[in-house]
Amino acid sequence: MNRLKPESFLAKTYQNHLAFSLKNNYNEIVNKYKERKANGGASYGCVFFLIRRTNVRIIFGRTYTMKNLGTNEWTILNNIIYKIYTTEHFDEMRLVLLEELRVLIDFDSADFYVAAEHDEKKLAHPVKLDMECDFAQEYEQLDASRGILFSGKSLIYRETDLVSDEARMATDYYQHVFKPNNWHYSLQMVIAKDHHFLGVITFYRSIGKENFHYDDIFILDMLKNHLAFQLEKHHMFGEDEQEKLTVSQAVEKYNLTRRESTILRMLMSGRENAVICEELVISANTLKKHILNIYRKLGIRNRVQLFKMIKERE
Repeated sequence: MNRLKPESFLAKTYQNHLAFSLKNNYNEIVNKYKERKANGGASYGCVFFLIRRTNVRIIFGRTYTMKNLGTNEWTILNNIIYKIYTTEHFDEMRLVLLEELRVLIDFDSADFYVAAEHDEKKLAHPVKLDMECDFAQEYEQLDASRGILFSGKSLIYRETDLVSDEARMATDYYQHVFKPNNWHYSLQMVIAKDHHFLGVITFYRSIGKENFHYDDIFILDMLKNHLAFQLEKHHMFGEDEQEKLTVSQAVEKYNLTRRESTILRMLMSGRENAVICEELVISANTLKKHILNIYRKLGIRNRVQLFKMIKERE
């Protein structure tokens, strides 16, 4: 593999618009690289960038060519995305996700935590696959992970890309968490949106197995935005549907007109305004007036409040 200088590489990448998030994070990334190098740490592996026009994964100073996913793998990936959006219960969706990912990624155990309702810097409500213990408290106490976990950015990384294998094995966390469970390697997916931490998934591999591949990171990268959308929605609205009204109940209770009823159903189905205008053959201004009338009758001001009040399914 060719060795590149991070400063010159990042600058070139930024100028060519090939990577994302470089404009805001360039100085932070370079300073982090210099700090790690000055302290004798690894000089690569701090941040991942997916090059959108190629299948190259860039890890500080090194390039890795990703394998091309086959038709079956893309089919499985699309099916996972479909289930992310259509599985009715949130915890069931998380468990189904972990189970389905086993087809694409080799791992022995996994856990999926979300941010606590009233403190996003705490982990809560784990869904676990082939593991029993809850390691939220131990994980929150890791100084090395807190900066990444609560940075407000979605990141996917192998633990060995941040800390050398020898240093990891010497930590209390490895001795008290990994070793008793016969794990050695981990792959983590931090999920965030709009600078808010939403959740984290950790995949574990047993002692004796090789490390996770960059192909595994590529697969998770395809899912992170979909998961961020669903986790943000869950964090905002929760799953308490008991007090919500169905569209039919809202129409009857608030005396919505037939046209308002139709528009409300379309809004709750997730249709964009432009699509609604096209299907109903009305202008954007006319649609806006109908939506404002719906809000006025329901006593709300925006679409967020609408989704808090009305069930998406009858």
